[in-house]
Amino acid sequence: MNALRLYGRYAAASIAGQMQYPGAFALTAVAQFANTFVGFAGVWALFARFGHIGGWSLGEIALFYGAISMAFAIADALSRGFDVFGQEFVKTGNFDRLLLRPRATSLQLAGYEVRLASLGRLSQGAVVLAVGIWLAPIRWSLGDATLLAWAVAGGVAMFYGLLILQATLSFWTVESLEVVNIVTYGGVEAGQYPLDIYARWFRDLMMFVVPIGCVGYLPLTAILGRPNVFGAPAWAAAASPLVGWAFLGAALVIWGAGVRRYTSTGS
Repeated sequence: MNALRLYGRYAAASIAGQMQYPGAFALTAVAQFANTFVGFAGVWALFARFGHIGGWSLGEIALFYGAISMAFAIADALSRGFDVFGQEFVKTGNFDRLLLRPRATSLQLAGYEVRLASLGRLSQGAVVLAVGIWLAPIRWSLGDATLLAWAVAGGVAMFYGLLILQATLSFWTVESLEVVNIVTYGGVEAGQYPLDIYARWFRDLMMFVVPIGCVGYLPLTAILGRPNVFGAPAWAAAASPLVGWAFLGAALVIWGAGVRRYTSTGS
């Protein structure tokens, strides 16, 4: 409970600091909304021309697109400390200060900044998800809504784990970490569509190495009542977002190994 209260104080201080410049916050959030919404406008243009993608309708694609976008936006907002860890903490030696404090370094980095600008991406994802809920050819039930929320939560955990792994690499190198963005941001783009449309090797990569399919594709196919290409039964598809939380747990274990390996900058 002490850790939760401390995180709450971190978050409140971060939000208060950003709201000292409300105009800048509003412009950044609107820019993120517009930038990400243009991407979905391109998807809509494809459907206007071809009618479907691999047998999937616009409403179904909107569900995938919105759920993954919202999951990544929440993870991005809450993990800023890990996102800038290499440049802001390891390269400058500021990580030494975190090690001197009687709190877990993961907690301190989690509370480093709550990135309010991500509300723009989150709002865009929510709008697209609402379009998907409206257009998707299903009759929604409480169970479907719960499974959708569970899938988004699993996605938040999975993307957070990816960002922690990116930060952990900084214990070995603080250069060329942009390569990890191929997995993070590329995974977001790929996860916004059903895995059926990809080649088998890429589907396996997205399911068994970077488990984006477990937090998006499987539960959403269960909601839509469509079979999945992996032949997973409905109960497994509904439970698959648990993999996102397991991935986050594994990332924290690897992070702990990285912290033990850290030898400081000599500052």
